[in-house]
Amino acid sequence: MIGLTGFGGYIPRLRLSRKSIADTNGWIQPGLKGLGKGERSICNWDEDSVTMAVEAARDCLHDRDNAEIRAIYLGSTTLPFLDRQNSGIVAAALNMDESLSTVDITSSQKAGTTALSTALDSADSSDGKEILVLASDARHTRAAAQQEMIFGDGAAAFTVGSKGVIAESLARHSFATDFVDHYRGENRSYDYNWEERWIRDEGYLKIMPQAIDKALAKAGIDAASVDTLIAPSTLKRVPEKIAQMTGINADALADALDGRVGATGCAHPLVMLSHVLESAKPGQIIVVASFGQGCDVLIFKVTNAIADRQPQTGISGYIARRQEETNYNKYMAFNDLVEQEKGMRAELDNQTAMTQLYRRRDMLLGLVGGECDVCGTRQFPRSRVCVNPNCNATNTQKPCNFSDTPAKIMTWSADHLTYCPDPPLHYGMIQFEGGGRFLANFTDADVGHVGTGQDVKMMFRVKDFDNQRGFRRYFWKAAPIRTSEESKNG
Repeated sequence: MIGLTGFGGYIPRLRLSRKSIADTNGWIQPGLKGLGKGERSICNWDEDSVTMAVEAARDCLHDRDNAEIRAIYLGSTTLPFLDRQNSGIVAAALNMDESLSTVDITSSQKAGTTALSTALDSADSSDGKEILVLASDARHTRAAAQQEMIFGDGAAAFTVGSKGVIAESLARHSFATDFVDHYRGENRSYDYNWEERWIRDEGYLKIMPQAIDKALAKAGIDAASVDTLIAPSTLKRVPEKIAQMTGINADALADALDGRVGATGCAHPLVMLSHVLESAKPGQIIVVASFGQGCDVLIFKVTNAIADRQPQTGISGYIARRQEETNYNKYMAFNDLVEQEKGMRAELDNQTAMTQLYRRRDMLLGLVGGECDVCGTRQFPRSRVCVNPNCNATNTQKPCNFSDTPAKIMTWSADHLTYCPDPPLHYGMIQFEGGGRFLANFTDADVGHVGTGQDVKMMFRVKDFDNQRGFRRYFWKAAPIRTSEESKNG
């Protein structure tokens, strides 16, 4: 039996009120006011498709051995590097064994489902290992564009294999045609969108029902027996029409998360699938369809193992971990929609030494430190000499991964002088459970809600940008954990 063996996801903490977008841009686009309900997820300034993919993978693999993974397939249309393997960065951040295959799949809104379908085709029941499938998108739009109201940022993760299958793959069908509903050409930052009625009538309503019908026929399943249909579309009433045309019950349509997250690009069908699996019951039939220069359809049957493979936080948990953002100007700044005067302190040369990045990749990307074999002292970074003054043994440190180790804030500062895209810059000394400490930058930190002794979670983020050369450097930051009561009180 081949199918899904685990799942997870990630939604950024920040939620931009759609009303703030409409209030700012309604003078030039009055039609935006009709879309001004709810909120959408937005990346912090130090998040992108790679960092979201890492967090989704951690959510999926929280109780798993990374040695079980033999390949990583990453689907995205917003990869930060055009000529550097982005899935390779993810593998390094997850501290994966380097004897694995990494693949980037892009250039279509069905890149996420294509990655999953390819993994299911490639899964081998003989070796017992799994393929990690990731889909992540942070789509950019022009200010005041309708898509700015509709889109959201997010990622999903799945493992595919033959052991501990939680959702058996029953059938798959793909349909490829160069139907151009939108495109983004070379050296262009934003999509060019075609007319909505044409996309609806000639695209979704002719292509998707045909593909779903063929997939159901392959699986030998009657449409009326489908428990959940995932068929996301940014066009109103299209999912309902597709359900009607295929004979699937309208009440089988999955929550599209429109009012809380938005459409997360090629990740969205898999974000919805991850969300559905959180409450799925054994025996349920799930149909996943995605549209983009054709259509992918995947059909799964939930097994009894679903209760044993739940994510650490899940899409629902990350939706609940929200911080409202009403400052549209901050969103514009984070997405380079406005040119700002950053001041002299921002005039730094952030060139990365590629030699050091490679030689110390386990430390810089995987947050791997050391643990002394003699006295058990942990430290970051790893060095030849143990930092314990009562030991000082040399060449005794074995690798120790700190990325998933709980930690607390020992000391902290909020720096208003050093340049930061979202001032003040919070940083401080953190102490890891079981030993080890280092001076870390903080992320997702709220002014007035950072304190000594506070728990933090390590998160993979963008450290800084080298705008002269088009390079971005990644590292781990400490995210202060606020209690539910603190979050309620703002």
